[in-house]
Amino acid sequence: MLELFAFIFVLLAGLVAAPVLTILGIRTLVRSGRGDGRPDRRRAAALLSAAGAVAVYVWGALLLSVAVLTADDSGTDAFPIRPCREGGIERAEKVVDYRVSYLPLRFTCVRSTGGGYTVAVPGYVNPTAGVLALTAATCAVSAAAAVRRTARAQSPARTP
Repeated sequence: MLELFAFIFVLLAGLVAAPVLTILGIRTLVRSGRGDGRPDRRRAAALLSAAGAVAVYVWGALLLSVAVLTADDSGTDAFPIRPCREGGIERAEKVVDYRVSYLPLRFTCVRSTGGGYTVAVPGYVNPTAGVLALTAATCAVSAAAAVRRTARAQSPARTP
């Protein structure tokens, strides 16, 4: 239950963070037009990449949460587990349980014969979110290094 509340908090935070990061990225990009904007352009790229990573993750998380809610919905139509039917009715007939992973996002249908298969979260979600997050981190480190280099170059030389 605590895991579910944490997941809901992450979803809500992501729904706020993605637009905020986008706005900050666009403002930084506009500001980069004045003067030497290379560090600002890198910072804007970091912010916009982070916004994209958050947005893609939240999209996948919403799809995952719908699958979990559908799977937990008991009733006469609860077997085979409804989200697992996406893999075909022949595969779904042998499903006995499901597992959920939040990092990476994954809904796995567990089969009685062993093994399982994933459904609900499109295959592009995890790689796209990962690449965008890595791009954001790389751009942020690059922008910080550029600011440090500029600060060192502009500081007066110290004499011992």
